[in-house]
Formats: sequence, structure tokens, C-alpha cells
Amino acid sequence: MRVNYSTGAKWEDIVGYCRAVKIGNTLEVSGTVATDGQNVVAKGDFYGQTKYIIEKISKVLNEAGFELKDVVRTRTFVTDISNWELVGKAHGEFFKDIKPVTSMVEVSALIDPDYLVEIEVTAIKD
Repeated sequence: MRVNYSTGAKWEDIVGYCRAVKIGNTLEVSGTVATDGQNVVAKGDFYGQTKYIIEKISKVLNEAGFELKDVVRTRTFVTDISNWELVGKAHGEFFKDIKPVTSMVEVSALIDPDYLVEIEVTAIKD
């Protein structure tokens, strides 16, 4: 059975996506950026944006009955790979004991120039 989790953002219908999709014991969380819905959070701060994003992802995980410990993969997109240590530090604060597989990739831009980091995750329940 498929369950879609929505934020209610107008972009979901325009682009054709949702916040997260749960099928069986697997949850896929869409690319997540540091916005509170109206404003960019932690402008200019790779560490702050990463931390905010993972906290935001944790909320949708919990809504779907998952926890950070269920995350098996993270995919991180950054606009400047030279800041990988700041991004990695924040990631490590949440995942140092969980140790999901991960990728960090530099991209030329994200949808808003103030977004520095975007993260998606896959979670699987035992």
C-alpha cells in the first residue's frame, strides 16, 4: 500500500511530487532544503542549513512511523563542495552511530540561490 505525505506546498501539485512516499516498510523522503515554508533558514551557513534539514527530515520520518535510526541512505547536494566538512559535521551529529550509506555531490545551483544544501533520505523499518 502506498501512502503519500504532503506539505501542502503549492509546488507539489505544480511539479508533481510529495514530501515523502511510504510503500511497505520503506520511506523515501524528497529533496529537503532549509526553509520554514516562507523563509530560508541559516542563510550563508552550510552547517546550520544541514542541521535544520535533518531536523526537518526527522519530523516527516516520525509522522510516517520511522526514526532517524531507520535511515539507510542519505544523498546530499551542496553548492560548494569545499564546505563538505561543515556539512559532514552536522550530518555526523545525527548519524555518527547509525552510519547510513551516503553521497555528497556538488551541484551548480539549487532552486533558490540561498539554498546551499539539499538532502534526501531512504528509510527502511526492520
